[in-house]
Amino acid sequence: MFRQYHFRDYKVSLILWVSILSILGIMIIGSAQRSSQNRQILGLVLGLAVMLIFSLVDYTWLLSFSWVWYIAGAVLLAAVLVIGENVNGATRWIRIGIQFQPSDLVKIVLILFFADYFARHEDRLNTFRVIAFSVVLLGIPLFLIYKEPDLSTTIATGLTFCAIIFTAGLSFRIIGGILLVMVPLIVVFFSIILRPGQTLLKDYQLDRIMAWLRPADYAQEAYQQTNSVIAIGSGQLYGKGLNNNVVSSVKGGNFIAEPQTDFIFAVAGEELGFLGCCLIILLELLIAIGCLRVAYTAKDTAGKLICCGMASLIMFQSFMNIAVATNLMPNTGITLPFVSYGVTSLITFCFGIGIVLNVGLQSRRY
Repeated sequence: MFRQYHFRDYKVSLILWVSILSILGIMIIGSAQRSSQNRQILGLVLGLAVMLIFSLVDYTWLLSFSWVWYIAGAVLLAAVLVIGENVNGATRWIRIGIQFQPSDLVKIVLILFFADYFARHEDRLNTFRVIAFSVVLLGIPLFLIYKEPDLSTTIATGLTFCAIIFTAGLSFRIIGGILLVMVPLIVVFFSIILRPGQTLLKDYQLDRIMAWLRPADYAQEAYQQTNSVIAIGSGQLYGKGLNNNVVSSVKGGNFIAEPQTDFIFAVAGEELGFLGCCLIILLELLIAIGCLRVAYTAKDTAGKLICCGMASLIMFQSFMNIAVATNLMPNTGITLPFVSYGVTSLITFCFGIGIVLNVGLQSRRY
């Protein structure tokens, strides 16, 4: 079974970066909300086990069931809208013995599915039929995720798809044509949503955009990001230290809702300072680069696309989380990979890294 594996190529460094970042995340989560720390520790133990198991499972065998995974993912997303649990106005979780968020798993499933799909149609990738069908296949799960509603995951997943199809060999002529169409559409989109009575976005989504554009006029909606920026700045170079009880801190003063998840970077900035934030960004970057290094030596197109897809997802999601915490983009709720509290998110990212490790075990020999 393991005859085709080159165990000397096992990327132990990738496991090391994931472990260090996850342990750092557990420490920050414990400081932000002590009650969540033990569950995240359990999530890391399970995640590492899943990573090691799937690092030994032949990814080509997994890809032979790509349509099964795709359909199962779509069914799970549809089930969320029917039997999902509503938390803070969003229905993103299913409880079947345990509570989990299907959209986290579907992000990895879609990477596997489109890696297989584009590898199979590599010679016809730039035809209208292949591109149009792939967009339809992407649109179904994206629509279901958006309806939860979960706009941030919708955006991150869509961007990851773009990275995968670009890596697969999408023609620059087609990319240029898409950009020529998309830029005017974006301008029209913003001109429409800024008009009174628009129906494209829900009220809370519009409020978040307006709070980002005009924080002084939407102080109530902008307070979390404003407080996040203040918290990160107050940490200065070295931070105030983990587990401090300063009343004026973002966690002590309850200035940010759910600091252990979407705004974990604000807690990190305040308590670990600029150096701590740089360490988190560096580790996220090292993990993504590790995936790209495996992609470079992958034995086939599907393996390369899996690794590039995982690297893209980690970087896009990290950028979105940090950009929200630093007020570089409107407030969208999304986790910081391997750092934010979220057992499902942690385990599924470890699952994806496990598949990348398996691609590395079957790398080309030079």
